[in-house]
Amino acid sequence: MDSTRDLLVALARRHAFADLGALAPDPEIAEVCEFGHRLLSLDAEDFAAEARVVPADLRRRARACHMPQTPREQPRGALESLRPAYGLLLEVIAVRWHRRELSPMIAAVHIASEYLPLLAFEPQLGHAGDPARWPAGLSAAGSRFGVIGDRECDHTKSEQSATNRTLRVSAEPAEGWRAYFDRQHSQVAGALGVCVATCRNPCTAMDWIAPEPRADLQSRARTALAFAETPLVRLRHAAPVGHGFGVPSPEEVLDAWERSRAVLDKNPIGTSALKDDGFPLPGLPSLFSAIADTPIEPSTLLTGVSEHIVTLLERRP
Repeated sequence: MDSTRDLLVALARRHAFADLGALAPDPEIAEVCEFGHRLLSLDAEDFAAEARVVPADLRRRARACHMPQTPREQPRGALESLRPAYGLLLEVIAVRWHRRELSPMIAAVHIASEYLPLLAFEPQLGHAGDPARWPAGLSAAGSRFGVIGDRECDHTKSEQSATNRTLRVSAEPAEGWRAYFDRQHSQVAGALGVCVATCRNPCTAMDWIAPEPRADLQSRARTALAFAETPLVRLRHAAPVGHGFGVPSPEEVLDAWERSRAVLDKNPIGTSALKDDGFPLPGLPSLFSAIADTPIEPSTLLTGVSEHIVTLLERRP
């Protein structure tokens, strides 16, 4: 019995929630394992699913990373702030690294890259890109934001379609809202970055931000866009989660990150990636913090789930 319990405890400490759930000695532990597996898999649609056997604090922290499934759902979770979600992303990246699950690790890095411009915009927006709360200035006179077919706009056709949709999606039914987040919200994040940082024909879309904070945002958003083009993020296209069949080795991941750090070292924001902050990819939390203009640390949410499971196992006779 002790050897079986030791095995289950070891699985919990390795965050092997799926395996542990299949072997769970009772339904309560299995339900907590399912909760942990959703977090590790970044299943943000279901973070708020009821799991009454999970401690309230862990459920509250998971809901902060949850993506609302209807236009009026409360609380707003990751649309209120992306900072808790980025803390979870960093924890997932670290766990996947230590488990040598490099394909899902690179997938998590890719997700982080897609929404990074919204993390940069959060101090100015006062939220994390909630389509129900876009500032009126985005649609001010002279703005091309969300105008489909405007050839003076630097947005791609898909970005123009996404920005047009984001201005009206909060009035759509729940099915349309969910479809938008599945397919277009990440494109809106990139489009906002283009507006403030790289547009060759600026319109009035960003005039609602005063010049000084806009200059700071420009630097942070430019670095967010640059991160999406780094060798580390491009590794996704060589992994099964991308378009090929190769799985990067730990050495290839570290080499890609070192080359990425060199690419990013162009301004004080990008230079933050050179810090040795003790993370498996050194400097990644520091880079996210600089882009967010506030500290972003790896969360302890997965660790909290593991510790709770261990407690439940040790209580069993």
